Amino acid sequence: MNKQKIVSYLQSIVAIPMLAIAMPLSGVSIPSLTEVSNNSITNENSVIITQEEVARNEQAELEAGRKEKAEAIDAYFAKYDTPLAGHGMKFVIEAEKNDIDWRLLPAIAMRESTGGIHACKRVSNSVFGYGSCKMSFNSIDDSIEIVAHSLGGNNPSTARHYDNKTTLGILRKYNSVIPSYPKQVTKIMKKISDDGNEII
Repeated sequence: MNKQKIVSYLQSIVAIPMLAIAMPLSGVSIPSLTEVSNNSITNENSVIITQEEVARNEQAELEAGRKEKAEAIDAYFAKYDTPLAGHGMKFVIEAEKNDIDWRLLPAIAMRESTGGIHACKRVSNSVFGYGSCKMSFNSIDDSIEIVAHSLGGNNPSTARHYDNKTTLGILRKYNSVIPSYPKQVTKIMKKISDDGNEII
């Protein structure tokens, strides 16, 4: 091969890739690095906003459920003009904390003291007959907290009686003297709110 042919050959090897790189692709737009970066940020923000919205929606549903339950308790106590009307939300929150049926403590209070009308006389704020009317509480809310904590099996002193028990199991331990006690309390629970499910 003569020198001129070699030079022409080398120029073609270098020129063709250069032309391919320099030649614009018709109809195809290549996004700039800024556009790619901005799109990524927007997509990430969309995911974050969506997760925040999901969390907000879940919280709103939880609060709406609590409110509905609290209103059912308050309406039940108000119907009988009892001192416990207005404590509905406290009952609901303490039931959640201690993983017990939200209607359980209000029903026990109705069975034991007619919703506080006939609270234990010798001690203060005892609307549940808890501890055989020998235990005082600082307030009604205090009594709800302490009794819910105990019936949920979270009080080390009483856990052996209530831990890992169903609602009926809790009631059998709460009053083991009256055989029909669980049935009496569950009947009140259903009057507070009946979802159609059997209480076990």
